[in-house]
Amino acid sequence: MAETTSKTGTRKRTSKAETASGENTTEAKAKFTKAMEEARAGAEALGKEAQDRVHAYGEQFRERSEDWQAQAKKYSEQAMGKAGEFANEGKVRTSSALSGLGKMVSDNAETIDEKLGTKYGDYARSAAKSLQDTADKLDSKSVEDLGEDAKEFVRKSPGLAVGMAAVAGFMIARMFRGSRD
Repeated sequence: MAETTSKTGTRKRTSKAETASGENTTEAKAKFTKAMEEARAGAEALGKEAQDRVHAYGEQFRERSEDWQAQAKKYSEQAMGKAGEFANEGKVRTSSALSGLGKMVSDNAETIDEKLGTKYGDYARSAAKSLQDTADKLDSKSVEDLGEDAKEFVRKSPGLAVGMAAVAGFMIARMFRGSRD
C-alpha cells in the first residue's frame, strides 16, 4: 500500500487500485476538458464562418439590389423619353388636325353664306378662327405646360372635366363598336 499526504497534513494509506482510479479520473477529466475546449473552438470557428457567409450574402444582395435599381432607373428614363415622344407626336397631330379643320371650315364659310345666309357664314368664320387660335396655342406650349393647364382646369371645374371625360369615353367606345360591326 502507498501512503499519501492530504492538504491538512494527515497521512492516508491508499491501495494501488485507488491510486490508479484517481489517476484515471484525472486523466478522464483532462480529456473531457480538452474535448470541451475543442468543441468551443469548433463552435467559435463555425460562428465566425456563419458571420462571414452572412456578410458575403449581404454584400451580394446589396450589389444586386443596386444593379436592379440602376436597371429600373434606366428603364424608367427610357419609358419617360418614349412617353414624351408620344405626347409630342400627339400634340403635333392634334394641332395639325385642328388647323386643318379650321381651314376647311373657313373655306366653306362662303358656301354657308350663299346657302344659309351671312349670319351663319360669320359663325363658321368665327369657329374657324377659334380652331386656328387653339391650334396655334397648342403649338406654342410644351407638353408639360399643357399638363399643368389640364390639372388647373380639373381643379377649377371638376364636374365639367368628368362630363367631358364621359363624353370622350362614350365617343371612343362608339368608334370601336362601329369598327366591329
